[in-house]
Amino acid sequence: MSFLSDFYAGLFYFAAFVLVAGLTNKIIQYARTPAPLKIPTTPAPTTRAGVVFRITREVVFFESLFRGSKWTWIFGWMFHFGLFLVTLRHLRYFIEPVWLPIEMIQPFGIYGGIAMVIGLAGLWSRRFLVDRVRYISSLSDHLILALLVAIGTSGLMMRFVVHTDVMRVKEFFQGLYVGQVNPLPADPLLLLHLLLVAALMIIFPFSKLLHMPGLFFSPSRNQVDNPREQRHVAPWARRLEQK
Repeated sequence: MSFLSDFYAGLFYFAAFVLVAGLTNKIIQYARTPAPLKIPTTPAPTTRAGVVFRITREVVFFESLFRGSKWTWIFGWMFHFGLFLVTLRHLRYFIEPVWLPIEMIQPFGIYGGIAMVIGLAGLWSRRFLVDRVRYISSLSDHLILALLVAIGTSGLMMRFVVHTDVMRVKEFFQGLYVGQVNPLPADPLLLLHLLLVAALMIIFPFSKLLHMPGLFFSPSRNQVDNPREQRHVAPWARRLEQK
């Protein structure tokens, strides 16, 4: 048991480091990448407030996806909103005392897990059923979807089929904050679930899942449509003009 707990403690320390370091590196890379052209996708807002409102609609409602494919939008929104509820529900394992809004979200988090798996099943199905999507789908696309489905399914099974001692799980993760390794339940389904989550954390900064932070740095979304009113000069070009 001690070896098992030590192994998973080291695994999550490593996974957390890779996730944070990898995301930080990618975000810095996105921020430094020059955008030499004014290329907002029309119809585009003409004010900075409009840009913020546009990005908010993209993040919350997937506006452009809704215009492009209604079925993809339905399954994509189900997955992302379900994942959002599941993430909020899992916060109870990392905070003490548990905040009242997190306590209130617990029942909805279960439905979110179901919606998450259904959404993933729909998104995965289109990679087999839609010819043009099947043509551009790579092995990594299928593996990431399989990983996400396995995480969601194993989590639901621990809720409805094989239960685990959630208080010991909470003690384990809270102990990691202070470098203390508390005993982790040796339930096979729990260990599989945690192993898959750690794997997701490790591959996240190097996969297509990076579209989440990348959206905020997309010049077709974050630029104001004012090329007639104001000349667009990329930061690197501005430095050259000053020399």
